[in-house]
Amino acid sequence: MSLPLPSAARLDSVFHLETPEGIDLLLRPAGPLPRALALLFDLLLRGLLLALLAVVLFFFGGLGKGLITILAFVISWGYPILFEVLCQGQTPGKKLMGLCVVHDDGTPIGWPSSITRNLLRAADMLPVGYGLGLVACLLQKQFKRLGDLAAGTLVVYKPALAKNRPELPKATPLRLPFVLSADEQRAVLDFAERHKQLSSARRAELAAIVAPVLSVDEAQAEQQLHRLARGLLESA
Repeated sequence: MSLPLPSAARLDSVFHLETPEGIDLLLRPAGPLPRALALLFDLLLRGLLLALLAVVLFFFGGLGKGLITILAFVISWGYPILFEVLCQGQTPGKKLMGLCVVHDDGTPIGWPSSITRNLLRAADMLPVGYGLGLVACLLQKQFKRLGDLAAGTLVVYKPALAKNRPELPKATPLRLPFVLSADEQRAVLDFAERHKQLSSARRAELAAIVAPVLSVDEAQAEQQLHRLARGLLESA
């Protein structure tokens, strides 16, 4: 279920998603310019890496030339896939620009999707200079190139953690076997974030209310709520 966004958010192409766990996500798709700058940085980095390898392999004669050809292919196609899957959807260029690749539902990108979107760069580059990919980006509000359309992925601005967000108590993250509503999740997080502002008696009183739901003793309810808050924060 989607929530109505302010008009400014709609103009800014921000759209709302609700995960199966009931967590609200606001995603802001990245336009062609920041994506192009990220790509340019990645191309420069890959070129520098290949140049350094070429200098080393130059001394190996014909074998070195063959290895350079192989490495050029591996780096050109494997570089974006490895970084996207192993580094939370971010190549060095995307990280520099504050971008990341995710699935359409906001979940982290996996191997099949990353391979698909990057192999289809060959189509996006037609007829020259990512011309077809640019046209595809400009025709929809989510700025997807052909590779993204085929893979079901989206390049978005990576959400930044609020600098003044209260620190949660240290606890092992807990995920419940049932879904909490958005209001219930916010209540759990509020309890953990405000734990320093509440007296021990008040914390115990509030925690005791949900002890039966969590199937724990009242004495353990507060720690269980802290664990649940950690779990919600890490899954956001």
